[in-house]
This record gives sequence, C-alpha cells and structure tokens, in this order.
Amino acid sequence: MIMFKSMSSEQKKAFLLLKFVIFNYHGLDANERTILQNTALKLDAIEEFKWVEEFISSDPVNSFDRARQFFTNTISTYDKDTKLSYLNSVWEATNEKGYISEMEALAMLKLAKDWGIQNVLLDLVRKKSDV
Repeated sequence: MIMFKSMSSEQKKAFLLLKFVIFNYHGLDANERTILQNTALKLDAIEEFKWVEEFISSDPVNSFDRARQFFTNTISTYDKDTKLSYLNSVWEATNEKGYISEMEALAMLKLAKDWGIQNVLLDLVRKKSDV
C-alpha cells in the first residue's frame, strides 16, 4: 500500500510519471486525464503533476524511454515492496478506467523487468485474476 502522505516530492514525481507514461502509452483520453488529476490531488502534488506534464509534452514520442531512464535513479532504487506497490497501484488504476490495453500491460511488464520484480508482478496479477 502506498503511503501518499509520507511521499517526498521526488517520489510523487516518480509515481505520477509512472502512471502518466502507462496511461499515455496509447494516447491519453479524458477519463485517464481525470484519474491522473485526481491522483495528483490525493498526493497534494500539483507542482509535481505539472512537472510530469512538461516531461511528457517535451518529447512525447520518447517519453516512455526517457521515463525508464528517470526511474533508474528513482523507483528502481526503492525496495521490492514499494516498486510492486507502485506498479500494482497503476494496474488497479487501469481497472478503474475499465480496461487495460495490451500495450499498457506490456509497458508495465517491461518496467517490472527493469526493476527485477517481473515474476512478483505476474504472480500478483495471476492471483487477482483467480479471484
């Protein structure tokens, strides 16, 4: 479970960027934008949200690869439970919008592999689908 109140500004940026690049992987729709804005409000992270929007808009075509580089110095250094919590939260947000596209799922699996938690994420997803 992500502890929203205790996140640093850098952690908020990383989490919002993660959610944003996954949702933006196929193009951001109005519902996804609302989910992202609500997340920023919940995190008290309006400035970080603006930073993420600028990060994406400065080079939308390469934003996922650039985000992966950013995550090398942030999320990939977090403990396994935190990394899994971040990805699980994004996975749950895709359910909130009603679907997860194949591209979004593959992007999350690619990040999980980068962070050394791919098998753990797959196990978690399998358990959820068995319920």
